[in-house]
Amino acid sequence: MTSAAGYASDNVLGMQSSLQPGGPAAAVTAEMTWVLVTGAGVVFGIVMLCIAAALWHRQRAPATGTDHAARRWIVGAGVVFPLLVLVPLLFYATARTDALTPPRQVPGADELVITVEARLWWWRVTYRNPSLGRDVITANQIHLPTGRAVTLALVSEDVIHSFWVPALAGKVDMMPGKVHHLRLQADRPGIYRGQCAEFCGEQHARMAIHVVAQSPDEFERWLRAQAEPAEPPRGADALRGLAVFSERRCNACHSVLGLGPTAVIGPDLTHVASRLHLGAGTLPFSRDALASWIANPQHAKPGVRMPSYALDPASLQALVSFLEQLR
Repeated sequence: MTSAAGYASDNVLGMQSSLQPGGPAAAVTAEMTWVLVTGAGVVFGIVMLCIAAALWHRQRAPATGTDHAARRWIVGAGVVFPLLVLVPLLFYATARTDALTPPRQVPGADELVITVEARLWWWRVTYRNPSLGRDVITANQIHLPTGRAVTLALVSEDVIHSFWVPALAGKVDMMPGKVHHLRLQADRPGIYRGQCAEFCGEQHARMAIHVVAQSPDEFERWLRAQAEPAEPPRGADALRGLAVFSERRCNACHSVLGLGPTAVIGPDLTHVASRLHLGAGTLPFSRDALASWIANPQHAKPGVRMPSYALDPASLQALVSFLEQLR
């Protein structure tokens, strides 16, 4: 089964969960979770047994001569037990957390660097790849080559956001005016869902991002295709759609490389039909969803910074036909 964007729907790897790791950083997080939860469970069981033993002992012990036993309990359970159990867990968690923080270093000249810019309520994604000689701009979807660590430069345009793809890495806050870096790697091909993890306003819950992990060859083909300008519209309906796109000033906010002026207020639409979703994960991409989104985005995502357009049915369908060809 294949989506409109051309990706197999059965490649979506499980839930949005750090307990289903798809990369080395998430594997460390999952390991720590299981070790600490198991350790906490063992501690809880021992404490419950100690409470039960103390109650049983109190009922059967003589009324006098218990001071020495009480001191043993205080020293054993209050000092020795935490030293033997909790301190090793502390050192383990500290050591494994350090493994999640790679040493600071400047990305190499040939390293793939992806800038992810959070906005209300979507993601602008820019690939800096020297082999192409120019930036590649897309939105709400990150493509990665499997088995290769890439550097994400995380920034915010407006308020505090947080980048989090649980199956690949822990969350990193995104502060206005600051750049935070994250090393991301996917070991298996597939689609990993992420989410803004810091409350950022009315549509925080509908600010998803999807990471598409591909084989290195597939990724290179995808990146080169995304670097190309949009093809001229084919067919009378799509040509009319391009005219509507200009007449209704869609190009004041959105860019379509090669077919009009450059704008950066809204998502770049040069290859919008190759994406999985509309509205940062709000609607699966389809012709009907595209028409619904253009006509009334406030219905699907109230508060989104895109106005509704009162287009006549013929103009709306023409515009959809034009956008559907932007692959």
